[in-house]
Amino acid sequence: MESKLETISELKIEVFGRVQGVMFRNFVKENADKLGVKGFVINKDEGSVLIICQGRREVLEDFLKVISAGSQLSSVEGVSYFWKKKERDYENFIIALDKGLIEDQKSSFLNLGRKILGIKGKIPKHVAIIPDGNRRWARARGMEGIRGHRIAATGENFKSLLEEAKNLGINYLTFWTFSTENWNRSKKEIDNLFRLFLDVIKDFKEESVKKEIRFRHFGRKDRLPEKLVKAIDDLEKSTEKFDKLNVQICLDYGGRDEIVRALNKAIRAGVQEIKEDDFVNYLDSSGIPDPDLIIRTSGEKRMSGFMSFQSAYSEFYFTDVHFPDFNAEELRNAVQDFSNRRRNFGGN
Repeated sequence: MESKLETISELKIEVFGRVQGVMFRNFVKENADKLGVKGFVINKDEGSVLIICQGRREVLEDFLKVISAGSQLSSVEGVSYFWKKKERDYENFIIALDKGLIEDQKSSFLNLGRKILGIKGKIPKHVAIIPDGNRRWARARGMEGIRGHRIAATGENFKSLLEEAKNLGINYLTFWTFSTENWNRSKKEIDNLFRLFLDVIKDFKEESVKKEIRFRHFGRKDRLPEKLVKAIDDLEKSTEKFDKLNVQICLDYGGRDEIVRALNKAIRAGVQEIKEDDFVNYLDSSGIPDPDLIIRTSGEKRMSGFMSFQSAYSEFYFTDVHFPDFNAEELRNAVQDFSNRRRNFGGN
């Protein structure tokens, strides 16, 4: 006669679809408790839900049918499962967390947001944007070039990009706003740009504090107007403890210039021989991961020296859209394109 222990089966189930941030794990546990199923349910980072369950085979088959149908708030798009050898006995059924409660909830809602927005696959942690085409956009509409810069920097599109980045789970968003080569433009345009940057940075302070966005500046400060430098320093200090989103502005920045400045910092620090792992500490981006995705707008297909050291393994995305028209939907398209790529980093 078979013992009760020998009649217990184990089933591994993975559920795909809109199943995070919609109380799906609670639904799973509720039905597991009703049927006397033991085991656990846990969210996976890529947005699916994993269930390991034990019980009589016919009970687990009923449980699988219930799970496959989904809950009222969820939308199950696929289920994979297989019967496996039992490795341990579970005393009850629990909702397992592989991280703290707050982080678990945050991850669940981010995955829900990605699902609603139609993003599948890996999300870039750091996205950098070369916002090209402001002047071309303005001139095509019979406006002065500075008008394109103002629309790009102060319009709703910029705010929508920040909000979309948070919704997608992007942690770092970098914009290259003024290069070391931009000093070759007319004095009038440069003066107008610096006045615009000063206005934007002052206005951004309220937004960043309210939404807990950390601000950092990449580039030189010794050639910038004193008032602008003071506003940058104030914004950096006011937001240094925030981490909900990190926004970096590259102002008077060039990739080669950054490397030269980093080398000079190392020399002044008395470094005799420098290694790659140490060199990154002297870059403007010290403490920030390299960009996973670099986007350039307005049709140009070159990096122009942007983040020359950090972009070794970045994925590039080029679009003909001028930056004033590069909105949340365009960012989502770029991220979706990134998520479809396979990244080997020189390996298999």
